[in-house]
Amino acid sequence: MQSDPFDFTCDDGRTVHGRLDRPAGQARGWALFAHCFTCGKDNLAATRISRALAALGVGTLRIDFAGIETGAEPMPHGFSTDVGDLIAAGRHMQAHGCTPQLLVGHSLGGAAAIAAAGSLDCIRAVATIGAPFDVAHVLKLLGPGVHDLEHGETHRADVGGRPVSVGAGFADDLKAQDQAARLAGLNKALLVLHSPLDQTVGIEEASGIFGAAKHPKSFVSLDHADHLLSRAEDADYAAAVIAAWASRYLDRVEPPVDAAPADGVVRVAETGQGRFQVQVQAGGAVLMADEPVAVGGLASGPTPYALVAAGLGACTVMTLRLYAERKGLPLAHASVEVRHQKRTGQTPADVFERVLTLDGDLDADQRTRLLEIADKCPVHRTLEGGSHVATVAAPELPAEPEGAHFQAMETACD
Repeated sequence: MQSDPFDFTCDDGRTVHGRLDRPAGQARGWALFAHCFTCGKDNLAATRISRALAALGVGTLRIDFAGIETGAEPMPHGFSTDVGDLIAAGRHMQAHGCTPQLLVGHSLGGAAAIAAAGSLDCIRAVATIGAPFDVAHVLKLLGPGVHDLEHGETHRADVGGRPVSVGAGFADDLKAQDQAARLAGLNKALLVLHSPLDQTVGIEEASGIFGAAKHPKSFVSLDHADHLLSRAEDADYAAAVIAAWASRYLDRVEPPVDAAPADGVVRVAETGQGRFQVQVQAGGAVLMADEPVAVGGLASGPTPYALVAAGLGACTVMTLRLYAERKGLPLAHASVEVRHQKRTGQTPADVFERVLTLDGDLDADQRTRLLEIADKCPVHRTLEGGSHVATVAAPELPAEPEGAHFQAMETACD
């Protein structure tokens, strides 16, 4: 599992900060997570559930609602703003090739997920965790004085040990929400998870959600859990239940299933996930290649240049091992780190820096000779000498003769 920043700009010009937790391999699907009131995307429950979903194959984006990440005054901008941020996040995910089909919301974030789902056609399933049916329920946590604020005034309270400041209109916005109508017209699968011991949002709120919704709907009791799912096992359990339940609603985009490529042939094909993610098949292994999030990728695998660097590194270590065996050198272990850089305005523009680590009872002359042999590995020579790349239409592309690369390494060792 890998986690990367995934920020975007809303229509009103605000930057919403997000973090995308991605599966290690092919994604089963994508989800959008809404955190609880005042918590933020990096709180324990949000982080644990998002990462647990990613570990189960469901890539998950968690975002900070307006004001949460900065501690702005007033901090929560309002429920409607939160809903708008979720809708914008879903569309941003679509634009980057990781279309969400699952919305997950914790506490007030669960209510926001219900409200946002109707505006995102891509969403097929909604899961709520400890969510209120009446969103105005949160006003009980803020205490008296929140209802009659004038323009420019703020109301301060302590919610769950965290200071909160809300502005005028916050209460009116919550009171204007008709969750019953939204649930009745949801037309998406619904999973309600709630702890019967929840002291912040009572179990009766879950009953309200479940009763207002139409089938398909499911309820799971989070026995012994507190409202914030502060125990890791409770968050992991919730994630496992959500992933299993949502599996029938997620359209997993599978790469084409073809016969394994011939020996010496590397096959690269688009997966349909993200703008750049591709599946690489070579030598009986399968891996993903991608580009960083900063340029529109999902960062789900090495970049093309990283793969070139990997080829150089692999060839270097193999050549050293072959030479050490032939010459009887006491090379116990060899490793190499390879870095690629672009030099603007210089020739050659590409530089591969190679740092060798040679373990063993080697004397100075033997180490020097191994460094010289590293410069003779076939991929090194290919990169320095240049190559001709021929492009033809399938199925005319010939395979490299079996064992050609090994023969080249043997030549380098002679």
